[in-house]
Amino acid sequence: MKILTALALLAVVLPGFAAENQHYRVLMAGEDIGHLRVEQTGERLSIDFDYKQNGRGPTIAEAITVDNRGFPIDWTIAGQTTFGSAVDEYFRADDGVARWRDATGPGSAAFTDNPAFYVNQNGSAYSNALLAKALLAAPDQRMAVYPGGEASIVKHMSTTLSAQGIEANITAYQILGLDTAPRLVFLDENNEYFGTATARFALVRAGFEAFEKQLRGLSEALSTERFVNIQADVAHHYTDPVRIRNVRVFNAEALSLTDLSDVIIYGNRIASVQVAGSPTTDQEVIIEGAGGTLVPGMYEMHGHLGQDNALLNIAAGVTSVRDMGNENAVLEDLMRRIDEGVIAGPRITRSCFIEGDSEFASATGETVATLDDALAMVRWCGARDFQQIKLYNSMKPEWAQALVAEAHRLGLRVAGHVPAFSTADNMISAGFDEITHANQLMLGWVLAPTEDTRTLFRFTAMKRFPALDINADIIEATLLSMVQGNVVHDPTMTIHEHGLTAIDGQPAPMARAIIDHLPTNEQRSLKQELFGTSSAEERADYVAAFEFIMTVLTKLHERGVLLVPGTDLGGSFFYHRELELFEQLGLTPAEVLKRASLDMADYLGQSEDLGSIEKGKYADFFLVPGDPTKNLDEIRAIQMVVSDGVIYFPSEIYPKFGIRPFSTAPAVTAPSGAKRP
Repeated sequence: MKILTALALLAVVLPGFAAENQHYRVLMAGEDIGHLRVEQTGERLSIDFDYKQNGRGPTIAEAITVDNRGFPIDWTIAGQTTFGSAVDEYFRADDGVARWRDATGPGSAAFTDNPAFYVNQNGSAYSNALLAKALLAAPDQRMAVYPGGEASIVKHMSTTLSAQGIEANITAYQILGLDTAPRLVFLDENNEYFGTATARFALVRAGFEAFEKQLRGLSEALSTERFVNIQADVAHHYTDPVRIRNVRVFNAEALSLTDLSDVIIYGNRIASVQVAGSPTTDQEVIIEGAGGTLVPGMYEMHGHLGQDNALLNIAAGVTSVRDMGNENAVLEDLMRRIDEGVIAGPRITRSCFIEGDSEFASATGETVATLDDALAMVRWCGARDFQQIKLYNSMKPEWAQALVAEAHRLGLRVAGHVPAFSTADNMISAGFDEITHANQLMLGWVLAPTEDTRTLFRFTAMKRFPALDINADIIEATLLSMVQGNVVHDPTMTIHEHGLTAIDGQPAPMARAIIDHLPTNEQRSLKQELFGTSSAEERADYVAAFEFIMTVLTKLHERGVLLVPGTDLGGSFFYHRELELFEQLGLTPAEVLKRASLDMADYLGQSEDLGSIEKGKYADFFLVPGDPTKNLDEIRAIQMVVSDGVIYFPSEIYPKFGIRPFSTAPAVTAPSGAKRP
């Protein structure tokens, strides 16, 4: 069995021991995409962390000095984040004072005989190993952390991994209290860092790459266990009819609210909508709506769904998600668990993600090297209940027409990015039904034919937008072709706003209304630039680029082009911001709610069952206390969500994620035995 020696552990806690270097590989869906290297001499560690996938990824260099407890007392972090924002972070402890600076600004606190542990903002994954060791040695395995809050650690399981003739004994721990999701750390039998994993990503000790799938599987199993337990606590299933009384129902067709009504659900369907005060029947569960508003469940149209954001979308009133790209096996398994009620999550409409073969290819997509391979993949998708295919940056543009024709023959919609070295105009001409992302639609107006959009350049080139005349012929030609071709656009405004306007130290626009409710570390992440800038002038260009994007989108809306609401940021709270930006395009709050519900059900061919609150349709809707047709911000104060007939109260869900609730639950009166597990 290959393991690190016990001296490696001593090197962290006892200065003077020389440790062997530690080397880890970063893998995405099985593809090796980068490294983490740790060099240690006594109490000094040097860390090199770098990976690139889909044309982007972090480049981080760290220098750490630890004391005899393994606590960092001098820590510098430099480099670039995934999207190119500069990192210049430090932590120092001396003379009884801890001082630090991250992207949110400087801070300080006492550094005593019982100090807190600094949780960095932009360091490598190895920092979680240092924190895990400190927590394991702490009383009750918990401690205060800088900049604020408390962390704890929980042991979940120990196992022996075996593959390709090698073995390793590992233990899985979760660090709690820092984020909305636990941090997973795998340690070996000497408590040395072995790696971490998610459903799609793994960081694993070099030489043990064969365990990547097993580690990802363990990660998914632990996540499932967590959400199964949460589901048992927060999902309210009733065998008897449920009457939500004294509510106004948002009528999407009329863009108005009804008079006070009672809405009755039975199982997963709406049994009837009655005049408020109608006679009740025996054994009904009564939920008091108190004059609030019921709104049909909303559609997140640009999701990449996983277990960690599935329930948070439900709590935000997002009961349906169009997944725009995922590992097919991972998504199918997630859909199965949601359908069986093992965990909570939205209804999922799948896109089949097809990517061309290149050094910049996204590991999430199904990668194809030839046109024949691409056509075969389209046929594979057509036989497996996908509604559309999504083509991506490395796809050869000359294949587009043939792929679109084959997809349309099979009844599939075609959406996607604009392949590198092409333009949205070319893809519209080839028959794309939908263009994904505002930058993908507009970059063709500012790029030279040889400029490559498979890298971060597809983001940074947006700063050229303000130099364009908004009425230029090239812009008018694209807009006209979209109108004439009935082409739909998925602009993902919120992620563009975040990338182009966020400033270090200030809450990002998408987070201003909710940031105080989030865990400390989540707040820090939302006070940092996404796209880095080198000057105030460059930031001004980016801000002007977002204003340009919004002007173009307003024109598209005015000309009748269907814009669909999606975030590419996981949905949930950020979906609410996306809807606010739709209001800035000229839609009324009622029109925004209709766009998010009935319009999207119509677009996806699901309006027979979804999109409005009517007898016979699925019970997918949510309750807010006020009138969201007058004030769209009401959708942040959701009191109750019904998803496929199961009732959830966000005030019960949010504390499970370290989030302070935005509202209280309505009063519920249930006869004995009405609730089932």
